[in-house]
Amino acid sequence: MSAYDYEIDVRPLPESLGGGYLATAPDLPGCMADGETPEEALAAGYDAAAAWLETAAELGRDIPAPKMDERLYA
Repeated sequence: MSAYDYEIDVRPLPESLGGGYLATAPDLPGCMADGETPEEALAAGYDAAAAWLETAAELGRDIPAPKMDERLYA
C-alpha cells in the first residue's frame, strides 16, 4: 500500500496555535503533519503517512485498509 492510497485532510490552524495548516490521515491513528500553506501541509501529510506505514510494517503492526469516502462518490 502507498501513502497516496490514504485520504489526507488539510485544515487551517488558528493563529493562537501558530497559524499554517494541519494535515491528518484519518485512517492512520496519530498520523499528522503541518505546513505554512495547504500544499506544504498536504505534501507533509503524505510524507507522514509513508513514515507511519513503514514504521507499522517494521513493527509488525496491523495496517488499516484505506476507507473510501462515500460522499465523494455519491
